[in-house]
Amino acid sequence: MATLYYFHDPMCSWCWGYRPAAERLFASLPDGVTRTNILGGLAPDSDEPMPQEQREAIASYWRRIEQMLGTEFNHDFWSKCEPRRSTYPACRAVIAAAKQDREEEMIEAIQRAYYLQAQNPSESQTLQELAAQLGLDREIFIKDFQSSDTESELQRQLKFTREAGVGGFPSLVLEKDGQLLPVNVDYRDHQLTLNEINRYLGFHSPRDASARI
Repeated sequence: MATLYYFHDPMCSWCWGYRPAAERLFASLPDGVTRTNILGGLAPDSDEPMPQEQREAIASYWRRIEQMLGTEFNHDFWSKCEPRRSTYPACRAVIAAAKQDREEEMIEAIQRAYYLQAQNPSESQTLQELAAQLGLDREIFIKDFQSSDTESELQRQLKFTREAGVGGFPSLVLEKDGQLLPVNVDYRDHQLTLNEINRYLGFHSPRDASARI
């Protein structure tokens, strides 16, 4: 048995760019490998507007990812919203949604709202509306979103991110026999990443992986 940890942030533009390859990778993992999402938390809570220099830098990342990977972005976000460098609220929303078994749906909803619909997931109201759209119990979601348990869970995941030596997102780490093994992220070809995971597991060919117990 092994665990593949996926370190991410729902407001990480490179994670959005990686999403198609990540979905293919996660659907192809060998039997006996479980996947666990870990929130890395790009930016702590802040009510301050994002400085212009930072806005321009992040907007340039969007254009770069768009050019490299063909990922769609709605650049109207920068004129329609008041950006804040604050991703912890979105991270808490993922944890709160997980308590209603909708973790993956919330991650995707935040990404689509941010990158395609020019909405701001740094705003609690946006996150509450996304929860309602997903059919979550809104009152329970708000309670969980604001709870100390959710904050403790976020801090636990942030701590694990640091302990795993993760310095950027998205990142992959395979835990096998008590060891944390970094796995290369390939934004275009999930098979290259899958091959590396199989090598860590001692499988040297697809047939080896499919024939394991």
